[in-house]
Amino acid sequence: MTTNKTALLLAGLGLLAACGGPSKQDKREAAAHTPARTVVTPAADTVRLPAPYTTKSVSNRVNIQPWPAGKTPVAPAGFTVTEYAGQFDSPRWLYVLPNGDVLVAEASTIPMSLPLKVAAELRLDKSRSLRDHSANRITLLRDTNHDGTPDLRTTFLANLNQPFGMLVMGNNFYVANTDGVLRFPYQAGATKITGAGQRVLGLPKGGYNNHWTRNLLAAPDGSKIYVTVGSGSNVQEHGPENEVRRANILEINPDGTDEKIYASGLRNPIGLQWQPGTGQLWAVVNERDELGDELVPDYFTSVREGGFYGWPYSYYGQNEEPRRKNERPDLVKKALVPDVALGAHVAALGLTFYDKAAFPARYRNGAFIGEHGSWNRAKYAGYKVVFVPFANGKPSGPPEDFLTGFLAGNGQDAYGRPVAVTTLPDGSLLVADDAADKIWQVSATP
Repeated sequence: MTTNKTALLLAGLGLLAACGGPSKQDKREAAAHTPARTVVTPAADTVRLPAPYTTKSVSNRVNIQPWPAGKTPVAPAGFTVTEYAGQFDSPRWLYVLPNGDVLVAEASTIPMSLPLKVAAELRLDKSRSLRDHSANRITLLRDTNHDGTPDLRTTFLANLNQPFGMLVMGNNFYVANTDGVLRFPYQAGATKITGAGQRVLGLPKGGYNNHWTRNLLAAPDGSKIYVTVGSGSNVQEHGPENEVRRANILEINPDGTDEKIYASGLRNPIGLQWQPGTGQLWAVVNERDELGDELVPDYFTSVREGGFYGWPYSYYGQNEEPRRKNERPDLVKKALVPDVALGAHVAALGLTFYDKAAFPARYRNGAFIGEHGSWNRAKYAGYKVVFVPFANGKPSGPPEDFLTGFLAGNGQDAYGRPVAVTTLPDGSLLVADDAADKIWQVSATP
């Protein structure tokens, strides 16, 4: 491979600085000795933030190995883990239809505008977060005999463009491609979509850092749809014009009209859910890279209408981003502190509140979060599902490990990478594993 090809790929994936060490600007900012800080969250927890560049930014991608025969992820005592379904092509997101059918969005991250052979030669796809194609389809799973295992499997919708978020509203089915929201006629119980779709909203497609996922959530009264759009860069290094409508949660009418920004400064919001009981909107957000191993924590937060959450000018509240220093002090002062720190670079993606009764009472109304796993950290972080307990509508404790065992334990290999999490009508939890192409089911042991 030529040196030029290598540089092109790394630059296109936003990894050049990480692989080659801090840039000159990074070194200048590090020399300014920005102090370590502590932040008190709305739940009165203390988050300790080291100084930027305390450790060198590294690229450390996991090697994916097949799950050994008979091995599954590990849940706490009192739970059983089984394979719900397999043989997918990057099962990225899950949606449970009103009748209990499970929709699986199969889509992949693809290096943008780069020769795929270069990616293969560099083996940057060893984590299976990069592939040479995207399946671009939605698969339906149905358990026709109610034995807990799906026995009907059909292609629900195909020929999409990196589909992710899915939503049923009345007689319409919505899907969020990376470049827009489509609406299709839908009939309850249908096993596939046959009618023509209508594009109700165009969106800026996945950016330089491959923030291509677009999630959907309906307002409780069905009057609005909320759409997540991640940033097109790490910290706006490609200019503000590249970030128009990005790093936001958008609000639209069901027909795509009356778009407005519901909340902003969210670098890559993905999981989006209404909290049971309170009706408060919550989200999980991927934060920025290349400030060191422990910066910046991904987070789980309530989302305030009109709220600004810092990106790209500050992080975890009003801690100024050294690469955007003194650019927007007015916005830095407005930045809200997120509720729950999840750890730096864990790549928090999936989110579901547990509103069923099958699990023990302590899990009810708490949140399960799928952590896809780090690439910008010397020691791997994430690669698990965590649980955040709630009481009286607020987080009542720190994130705790719930589903682990995805890392092989040798410091370089993993068997899978959890993404979406959702619940079935029977109260079990489904976890999409887009590296192993499986969906795991966690059930309370009778």
